[in-house]
Amino acid sequence: MKIIIAGAGEVGFHLAKLLSFESQNITLIDPVKENLHYADTHLDIRALRGDATSIKILQEAHIHEAELVISVTSSETTNITVCVLAKQLGAKRTIARITNTEFLDFQNEIGFQQFGIDELISPEALASKEIELLLNQSAFNDSYEFEEGALTMVGVSLQRTAQFVGKTVQEAGEIFPEIHFMPIAIQRFGTQYTLIPRGDTQFKEGDQVYFITTSDGVAELYKLTGKTKQIMKNVMILGGSNIGKQTAQHLSANGVNVKLIEQDAEKAFDLADELSNTLVINGDGRNVELLQEESIHEMDAFIAVTGNSETNILSCLMARSKSVNKTISLVENMDYFQLSHSIGIDTLINKKLLAANNIFRFIRKGDVVAMTKLNNMNAELLEFIVKPGSPICDKFIKDVEVPRSAIVGGVIRNGVGNIVLGSFKVQAGDRVVVCSLPRSISKVEKLFL
Repeated sequence: MKIIIAGAGEVGFHLAKLLSFESQNITLIDPVKENLHYADTHLDIRALRGDATSIKILQEAHIHEAELVISVTSSETTNITVCVLAKQLGAKRTIARITNTEFLDFQNEIGFQQFGIDELISPEALASKEIELLLNQSAFNDSYEFEEGALTMVGVSLQRTAQFVGKTVQEAGEIFPEIHFMPIAIQRFGTQYTLIPRGDTQFKEGDQVYFITTSDGVAELYKLTGKTKQIMKNVMILGGSNIGKQTAQHLSANGVNVKLIEQDAEKAFDLADELSNTLVINGDGRNVELLQEESIHEMDAFIAVTGNSETNILSCLMARSKSVNKTISLVENMDYFQLSHSIGIDTLINKKLLAANNIFRFIRKGDVVAMTKLNNMNAELLEFIVKPGSPICDKFIKDVEVPRSAIVGGVIRNGVGNIVLGSFKVQAGDRVVVCSLPRSISKVEKLFL
């Protein structure tokens, strides 16, 4: 697939890196030479220096051959302009990164497609949504919803008290005969090895396990993992970024008591005017005395979303030392993901990873409507719509040749999530959620073509 990416910043570079690993034909455009240098010398892509809103530059990038144009510069106006021009010059599909979330709220009324923009994506909105989902599933350290919760992916680190520990997948399933959840991936403690579980796979203490579950299965998972769901009443947010502001707005609208700490005085006053139901505090969130004065020990969750990863991590560790049960930190360095559980932070989130996950579904073959990569694990979770005549259509799960390094996690039919076994017959229009290791993705895709 020929893909043009405008903007070699954190999101654009990360996308180019991931896509180049999959042997896609990538052209990366950016006006700053330094932004392109590393990508040009380390990735198998074409780096083109110039303004992506220049028609000559787009033509030099062979825009008329592009199957996908992704504009993810720091300028919302530039991204919209690039997509409009790209579509007029022959690009098949366009995606624009935005910061104004009003565009997302009113995209149906405005009809961006008629201007040449097929998809809008906001990394900040995605991060805010991820935080809210993690707070809602408070005992889990990773979460992703399919079709507004018809099926949900949750990740959890197994403690010794979990009823799963020492049992095989089959034995664990027998504890609740009416199956409402399915394990789809396991990472053994202290390793980077991702395992797709089978019936004889044994759960061990310290395992990071990902499940697909229906709404009924969430309560069962809490019980089996020895976790308890905590109602979030008091939340402290460090950083008045777009993510911090959006998260505060949504949480306070749902009755949560929110305290937001912002170091910049002018920004803090502006936030106080905008967030009428949030207590905005002007101060340094790294100051232990300030946190104690603001009753950090009474907080149910602490969320650090400043622009500095190290500040976010250290402040979350401070919050954990003050007995805050749920800590979430925004980080830019992907390498930090491997450290999150060992150093005591519940969840790390990364804007560029969330954006890349959201965009990746347009690269996959078959009718992919949702996709996410499991944090710090070498696996993808994809939601396919079953087409009439595809190899999986009108077949029982047991008769479908699913690779051993992939697993069907669940099926959404008529808006209802189902955890399925071999006797389930797949029908046209079903939405099938599959977890797969990279080596099997091409085989999985062929099932839905």
